[in-house]
Amino acid sequence: QVRLVESGGGLVQAGGSLRLSCARSGSILRPNAVGWYRQTPGKQRELVAVIDDGGITNYADSVEGRFDISTNNAKNMVYLQMNSLKPEDTAVYYCSATYYRGTYWGQGTQVTVSS
Repeated sequence: QVRLVESGGGLVQAGGSLRLSCARSGSILRPNAVGWYRQTPGKQRELVAVIDDGGITNYADSVEGRFDISTNNAKNMVYLQMNSLKPEDTAVYYCSATYYRGTYWGQGTQVTVSS
């Protein structure tokens, strides 16, 4: 069973930075894609950034130029560097890993940006 564990969330002032990490275990297969999503109360989970196994990235318009997704495949890690944070970035951030058989999710980590 694939397991994803996020870390690195917290409270930061607007304009600050945070780096989220996601540790993946439970499968020797590399996922087709890994990514970060976020969700606020009453809203649907939305894509933040995704990177496929070819290294192609895709970002939400709202974070383009501020966030950077990266991986360390040797360590089964995926990262999200978040810069110039805004209060509207406040959300629970979830790590995902997509395989042919389905998508797996972490438990989420809270990011709160104060104004």
